[in-house]
Amino acid sequence: MKKRIWLALLVLVAIVIVGGRGSTFFQQRSSVEIVETTPLITPQPQPESQEINNAPQVSADKLLAHIQKLNFQRHTPKERSLTRTYIINELQKLGWKPKLEKFSGGVNVFAERPGTDTKTGAILVAAHYDTVAESPGSDDNASGVAVLLELARVFHSLPTPRNLQLAFFDLEEAGLLGSKAFVTQEKRLQNLQGVIVMDMVGYACYTSGCQQYPTGLPVTPPSDKGDFLVAIGDTEHLPLLKAFDNSDSTNLPDILKLPIPLKGLLTPDTLRSDHAPFWYQGIGAVLVTDTANLRTPHYHQPSDTPENIERSFFIGSAQIVVNATNNLLDMEESTN
Repeated sequence: MKKRIWLALLVLVAIVIVGGRGSTFFQQRSSVEIVETTPLITPQPQPESQEINNAPQVSADKLLAHIQKLNFQRHTPKERSLTRTYIINELQKLGWKPKLEKFSGGVNVFAERPGTDTKTGAILVAAHYDTVAESPGSDDNASGVAVLLELARVFHSLPTPRNLQLAFFDLEEAGLLGSKAFVTQEKRLQNLQGVIVMDMVGYACYTSGCQQYPTGLPVTPPSDKGDFLVAIGDTEHLPLLKAFDNSDSTNLPDILKLPIPLKGLLTPDTLRSDHAPFWYQGIGAVLVTDTANLRTPHYHQPSDTPENIERSFFIGSAQIVVNATNNLLDMEESTN
């Protein structure tokens, strides 16, 4: 995720009630080849999920195990191929049937679980799996991949009205190339009712002043510590942000919800993660983040390792995403 991804977001909080439509013109289009994968591991039965307030509960052990298994640079073609193999194996063990979707220079991984009512459409949850050079990217973005794999576990056998789609994007760090290729599939977008994109959800700091803010912030900061999660959405699709309202926030991090007008037209710095291509296509999308370089000194560094993931915050962030996903999957009305 690119620097200053939400600096301008906070500056615009004072005008979030302004509505509007930005351009849906998307300059870079690329063809996507969809290839079915062959089974790598025989699926094994999984334990049933416990539930809290009708939402399945995440497993701390499984989340942290994924972070450890992905503790390597995922930048070169070979490294990214190894990462895809891990993702595919994990999905197949859980009973999913992942597909490889090739585009120029990269490969996305996609999987879908049907809902009980095909008329209600689909919810997509996504995260990028590549890293910058010389960084193992435990927060950026093994944290998002780990949560996405945990969603695959807890929702595979849970019936909901809407379809659940999972996407693991390639080459986010090279310019959002995977998500840009994904949105060229117009038929798929017609059924899409909303998107959650995770980009760094595992770092928190608890000392006064460890969270940076832009000068002249027009709102009162939620904390002088970096102990909250941020959900960034566009004002045209507020039900997606509302899904992050937690009826029971016990032991979960606080979450700052930021609705942004005009699809970020006035704030180009808000368009630097994989939610942006969906905004351009008129699809509601929410970026979930720990604020990246505004908080963590390990951003794009060799020190972005499992030891620097703040475990309780990361597990709480995962539960927040699961809760929001559950809310959206149970909806029967359109969010777009």
